[in-house]
Amino acid sequence: MRRRRPFGTRRLALGATLAIATIAAGLGGAAAAEAANTGPVQAGVSVTKVDGLAPDFAMGVDVSSVLSLEESGVVFRDDSGRPADLFAVLAQHGVNSVRIRVWNDPFDDSTGQGYGGGNVDVSRAVEIGKRAAAAGLSVDVDFQYSDFWADPGRQLAPKAWQGFTVDQTATALHDFTVSALNRFSAAGVDVKLVQIGNETNNGIAGYTRAGTAIDASFAELLQAGSSAVRQVLPHALVAVHFTNPETPGRYATYAAGLKQYGVDYDVFASSYYPFWHGATQNLTAVLSQIATTYGKKVMVAETSWVRTLDDGDGFANSIGQASQAPQYPVSVQGQATELRDVIAAVAAVGSAGIGVYYWEPAWLPVGPPSALDANRALWEKFGSGWATSAASAYDPANVGPWYGGSSWDNQSLFSWSGAPLESLSTFSYVRTGAVAPRAVVSVEQPSITVTDGQQVTLPKTVAVTYNDGSVEHPNVKWSKAVDWIRGPGTYSIPGTTTSKQATVATVSVVAPEHVINGGFEDADMSAWALTGPASRQQTSDAHSGSSAVTFWNGSAYTATASQHLTGVPAGTYVLRATTQGTNSPASDTRTLTARTAAGSYSAPLEMTSWGQFHTASVPGIRVGADGVVDITASFALSAGAWGVLDDVSLVDAASVATTDVDKTPLTSALSSARSIDRSAYSAVSLDRLDDAVAVGDVVVAGSRATDRDVAAATADVTKAISQLKKSKG
Repeated sequence: MRRRRPFGTRRLALGATLAIATIAAGLGGAAAAEAANTGPVQAGVSVTKVDGLAPDFAMGVDVSSVLSLEESGVVFRDDSGRPADLFAVLAQHGVNSVRIRVWNDPFDDSTGQGYGGGNVDVSRAVEIGKRAAAAGLSVDVDFQYSDFWADPGRQLAPKAWQGFTVDQTATALHDFTVSALNRFSAAGVDVKLVQIGNETNNGIAGYTRAGTAIDASFAELLQAGSSAVRQVLPHALVAVHFTNPETPGRYATYAAGLKQYGVDYDVFASSYYPFWHGATQNLTAVLSQIATTYGKKVMVAETSWVRTLDDGDGFANSIGQASQAPQYPVSVQGQATELRDVIAAVAAVGSAGIGVYYWEPAWLPVGPPSALDANRALWEKFGSGWATSAASAYDPANVGPWYGGSSWDNQSLFSWSGAPLESLSTFSYVRTGAVAPRAVVSVEQPSITVTDGQQVTLPKTVAVTYNDGSVEHPNVKWSKAVDWIRGPGTYSIPGTTTSKQATVATVSVVAPEHVINGGFEDADMSAWALTGPASRQQTSDAHSGSSAVTFWNGSAYTATASQHLTGVPAGTYVLRATTQGTNSPASDTRTLTARTAAGSYSAPLEMTSWGQFHTASVPGIRVGADGVVDITASFALSAGAWGVLDDVSLVDAASVATTDVDKTPLTSALSSARSIDRSAYSAVSLDRLDDAVAVGDVVVAGSRATDRDVAAATADVTKAISQLKKSKG
């Protein structure tokens, strides 16, 4: 991502000084303590100071969607709530660098409609760069060498380069880079770092490697970009960018290959998202290995965290469930802690650690979910969502019908009204430390899984985390609703700690399982037979747990995962498996099959897009007295297709069958309970109602709830409503 000139020699005006002067401008009373550097400032979040940060350490953000957002009517504000320039606000809160992605031609040839994601071609990227420069911020130019998103699952060639040989692509890549950087330079943009490719794990500019290791063609393309940077901006740093630092040996393999082929670069950049990429301690370790072994600078080019699970614009969020984000509290404080930890992890590498960029902290909703139709019109017209319908023609495998808004709005460092959140100031607070009044930031929401028929035992205590990092473990009183669990299903059991915090336990009751190691969490894979590139991996792309079977290849290929089961009791069964994947067109073959003495049973497996999991179900599998079942997940896939297989399960059909019970009276009573104006009653008077509702919810969720269960729960909810109303009278 760049060549070595410290990340901004004028950064003292925006590094050490920015951490002082900008807080004085934007954070009032906090500035005096910071200017004196006598200790942590008083703030709305707690941030432990990161010792030893270099004055020119990049405190960066990627705000590449800003122009499209503003064109859609989004207004950014300062701390007082007044409309303000986004880049000035960033500078006032400790940001000293801006990362800008660059696509070659993100527009439809026939209609001129943009593909979305900010429609960031060179012209728009230069406009963003000029605004960053006007605010005194340096720039990281992120060439993706595609007309739209580039990541490990897709490295599509720009339309103008399609059909090129590797040598032709290298020439085009070099010339495009030279032309673009000349435009940045002519506009007076302070480019300190240039990324030659984005998350290039598997390829770049339409070229896909046939295996994991760096090859000569891939190196030729990287070198073409590097030589272009050296030609135009000899003092800028050149960076390569990869992701998945959690995979053992991945980065070491990449770095060795880059050295083998003599690729000229300065910085090894990594994406790091706690949801997917392991612990910060591992991040430090793998980056330190690169820095020590190869003498390279290192950085995190992308990171972020969720502050809420709410959706701001009517387009589903990438991280929308608490189970997806267990590493930190889902809160503004959680954002501050995560960002501080990532900065500390890179700084721990030593002088080779040069910066951290938060990805799209200003990608705000263009309107609320209630205005979804209006939002869609804005996303389509201005490209302020992740993709428009026009992008489907260029990238049908990944966009298809899923174009729309921002899946990232709940990870913003701004409120949805455009004002900076306290977490944005983490870029300043890491230099001084910050303290806030002690407050609870998260209460553990335990999850347990039991086999149907086993007793459900809930934990006696839960962890309560405070903004100062301390953790307490108070006892919990759980609702009696746990006693109403009936059959396989997912149940929510509320509880209250002795310190009066609310929590909810998720209880998953599963049918007795016959597949061995169906979730691939056990390293012992002796029960499975894998063919082709399929292999068990510890991966953040698993459907559940931390491991799954993954597969990918640069040319057309087949892969299978199969298991031979014996001793299965005679009966009728259901086989299930979950998949996700990319770059697999409808012409590919993906099948889940069970074979018994009675016949063969199958269903298609789906791979529509990264992060979109699909569970295939094969019902009616008849197993005879021999107890033998052969199960297979088979894939015949196109070149570049990537997939994940997880959670393979064979269960007795009777164990997952639901009872034919009319729950309408209960659901109606629960609806009435939830429509009550709670502000009209005391907390104590509401307790009886909440207890009844908790039981009712569990009965509704019960796959084997009886008529008697429904009648009793309905009567209890109805009685609680009546008593509540009487208490008011």
